[in-house]
Amino acid sequence: MKNRILLTFAICTSIVFTGYGQNFNKAKLDSLFDILSEKDKAMVSVAISKNNAVIYQRAIGFSSITSTEKIPATVKTRYRIGSVTKTFTATMIFQLIDEGKLKLTDQLSAYFPTVPNADKISIDMFLSHRSGLHNFTTGPGFMQYMTKPKTQTENVALFASQKPDFEPGAKFEYSNTNYNLLGYILEKITGKSYAENLSQRIVSKLGLKDTYYGGKTDLKNNESYSYKPMGFWIQQPETDMSVPGGSGAIVSTPAEMNKFITALFAGKLISKASLEQMKTLQDGYGKGMFTVPFGQKTGYGHNGSIDGFASNLYYFPQDDLSVAICSNGVSYPLNNILLALLSSYYNVPFAVPTFKSISLKPEELDKYIGVYSGPALPVKIIIAKNANGLTGQATGQDAFPLSPTEPNVFAFEAAGIILVFDTAKNELIFKQGGGNFLLKKDQ
Repeated sequence: MKNRILLTFAICTSIVFTGYGQNFNKAKLDSLFDILSEKDKAMVSVAISKNNAVIYQRAIGFSSITSTEKIPATVKTRYRIGSVTKTFTATMIFQLIDEGKLKLTDQLSAYFPTVPNADKISIDMFLSHRSGLHNFTTGPGFMQYMTKPKTQTENVALFASQKPDFEPGAKFEYSNTNYNLLGYILEKITGKSYAENLSQRIVSKLGLKDTYYGGKTDLKNNESYSYKPMGFWIQQPETDMSVPGGSGAIVSTPAEMNKFITALFAGKLISKASLEQMKTLQDGYGKGMFTVPFGQKTGYGHNGSIDGFASNLYYFPQDDLSVAICSNGVSYPLNNILLALLSSYYNVPFAVPTFKSISLKPEELDKYIGVYSGPALPVKIIIAKNANGLTGQATGQDAFPLSPTEPNVFAFEAAGIILVFDTAKNELIFKQGGGNFLLKKDQ
């Protein structure tokens, strides 16, 4: 896996409010989304649910942006939810276990014997990301592979061709390959497609209307495109949903994601014993979910990203509370939005950003341009200039826009990056996640 600095991740608003918890700070939460919308920093839809009832929903941004039209997002806009799909897949696998059609100890060789180590890899290892199979989404050429329709046979052939990263069971390492294969095993056992299983095993049981296996984006079906911030929104290439399958192909809304995870914890989809299996962590990951702390509270769920989409879904059993976020474009940390949702419900103080900035003339940016490196970071940082201002780029990664916030200080808010330049010394300090890294300009 590459060393990553960045986590690859509007003006019209829609709001629905149907109740509140004790001391729920709705007004402050509204103010956050107001400024994110006003400053064009995020395109997101969120929902907070208590006792399986929505108490807060809001959507800001657009489902589609062209040179001639912007379609406002609403709380009914549907988003690709990426790896939150894994929680759905794990749920259906445990349904098969509850039905006696599958066991955690069953081996991959019974279904796909051509995959390396198939006689050593169990269902349990797939669910827990301990199979050792290489993550196919990080392989060479994936950006081209992902946009074309693929059959199960083609995807399995790709998995079989990739050398395992370690012996099965030796350790935890996240791999989308695990959940693609779980989706295919689900299909083999039931004789039905993943989409049919999803519809019959979860969607119809819960009365969901906006959750399904995705296809090519259809704006007429309330679906959305995804975007990357580069001083303006750039539409992202679209993954063909035959590629991510059981690891990331579901489309949904925050409100319906909350309905799903609430039902899961209420015992409406799998047995109590199976839910305990999903919740039990090994190396920080359970089976289709992990935990997130908030003060003394512990939430269970998953996050996801696909194309320019990002999502979060977490359930807090102690309070029967669920929070969900779907985004199709952000230049503000999604984690900060999640913290704001939880802080508002639990009446914990949180900061609403001001997005202060300064204006610089194009010629004033030239002194920052260059390649910066240092022993503290395993990559070089390339500072360049385009028509919209400065950009930064880590070796082997995409460029990101830099906004001037004060003299000699630039920020990329989506990843929490701050760059502080000392042009007299040809240096910069790279700040992210509490770290401060001194880099010097290459001569």
